[in-house]
Amino acid sequence: MSSIALSHRFSATALRRAFNGAPLWSVAVVIGVAALVLAPLVSLLHIAAQGEATLWAQLIVDVLPAALLDTGMLLAGVAILAGSIGIGAAWLVTAHRFPGRDILAWLLPLPLAVPTYITAYIYVEIFDAAGPVQMGLRGLMGWSSRADYWFPEIRSVYGCIFVMSAVLYPYVYIASRAMFLTQSASMIEVARTLGASRFKLFRVIAIPLARPALAVGLSLALLEAMNDIGASEYLGVRTLTVSVFNTWLNRGSLAGAAQIACVMLAIVILLIMVERRGRRDRRYTLSTRRPRTTQPVRLSTASGWLAAALCALPVFMGFILPTGFLIREVARGGLLEQLDAAFLTHLMTTIGLSSMATLAALALGIVVVTASRLARTRLTRTALAVSGIGYAVPGTVLAIGLLTPLVAVDNGLGSVWRALTGERLGLILMGSAAGIVIAYVIRFLPIATGSLSAGLDRVSPGLEDAGRILGARPRELVLKIQIPLLRPALASAALLVFVDCIKELSATLLLRPLNTETLATLVYGHASRGAFEDGSLAALVIVLVGLLPVIQLVRSAEARPKAEKAESAAA
Repeated sequence: MSSIALSHRFSATALRRAFNGAPLWSVAVVIGVAALVLAPLVSLLHIAAQGEATLWAQLIVDVLPAALLDTGMLLAGVAILAGSIGIGAAWLVTAHRFPGRDILAWLLPLPLAVPTYITAYIYVEIFDAAGPVQMGLRGLMGWSSRADYWFPEIRSVYGCIFVMSAVLYPYVYIASRAMFLTQSASMIEVARTLGASRFKLFRVIAIPLARPALAVGLSLALLEAMNDIGASEYLGVRTLTVSVFNTWLNRGSLAGAAQIACVMLAIVILLIMVERRGRRDRRYTLSTRRPRTTQPVRLSTASGWLAAALCALPVFMGFILPTGFLIREVARGGLLEQLDAAFLTHLMTTIGLSSMATLAALALGIVVVTASRLARTRLTRTALAVSGIGYAVPGTVLAIGLLTPLVAVDNGLGSVWRALTGERLGLILMGSAAGIVIAYVIRFLPIATGSLSAGLDRVSPGLEDAGRILGARPRELVLKIQIPLLRPALASAALLVFVDCIKELSATLLLRPLNTETLATLVYGHASRGAFEDGSLAALVIVLVGLLPVIQLVRSAEARPKAEKAESAAA
């Protein structure tokens, strides 16, 4: 064997040892995925830097002040209202017994199935000046002009806060309830012994203990509010996302849109930093013995019905009212009449794009998670962390950042094709739905990696050690041990990614080719033309499909404390 071959073999062996025996191709994929996620962000900064100084000055004067004001008001309002609803409902159903408590604990997360833009379209139909609510109030109260009203219009920043809070509060509710379910009863009992009232228990003990969960839930809700474009635009709120959309498509300035997107990215980074700071030094460790969890306190009859009404109200406003409206519109319009060939085409397009993105995200997620598990090095840990930032990037920011990389790949493929055949190839990624699939994969890959990482953490390292002792190679460990044990996590990740792809609007609007419609863009188009009822069937399909992961999420969240109580009783 030549010295060059020996040198290559020695180098490959040294690299495998450096990555703890993990296949080098898997490590390369992990690094490649991290580069794929970072590419749009680097491209965004490059596009923004190419804008003229006069353009940036014009944006500072004409666009950014109003956009920052509306965005700041929206985020602050959603944080206050959604946070109050989420943590208040979580405390009521966890620490108290009242009529309908068990059912409401299941119903409270359901508004997550309804996208914010669909709720906004429905609320305008119901609460706008021509809607049944205001018409009824005018007839009942004798109002004749807007000056007679004491409440704000639904088409305002306050209406947008209300709409988004009604949909996004479950992020806070789920995180807070999970924290409340694991709280030790001893702290609550000590506080009661010292004479603390129920409200003081909630304010002094429950909220500080739930602060890490509250920070996580609020950050997710605010990131979703930042990503929204349909609700904000329809309700007349000039957020940064709407400003990016208008600057790019209506004003024809890609550089200006990129500069506004950089401001959005800075706010996202700030939100993440605030969330991390909210969880810093706020970790609470229970005793090594299985703790005795808090037992719900039965409320009096009047207080119990009041608590039931308070918990039922957000369920009604966030899920029952929008879903009931859609069902009524579909029934009035005739289900079979709306199920035409065009609708079926859009449905198949939506399913196809979402399925391709889901399969790609799962495949990359498996490689990233298993390679990071085998090769526990700083490089793979960093790459795994970088691959998880895609979900925090708003769809509009991601779409603008993808333009340059996608065009560069198309140009490269075109040059190779021209050199081989002498013919022009044209656009492959930007001229097809491939750009949408890539955006979906980057944005929702963290959902897949998060679910798979959580599933793999439950796999005992002893199983892998036993496999290594028996001579199993890294590929065999992955195929015969890790993946079979990851099947439940794979199913959960596939469901979550698929449904989020179906609901995604911002990136789809900006990257879709001509004459390509998904269910989300179909609903958006009908609402933009003032005929939302024509898109009721598409909206209802999105909501019904979105129910699946929410129900699965609630089932797993409710089953875990029951299993822990059973184990505690058996012990």
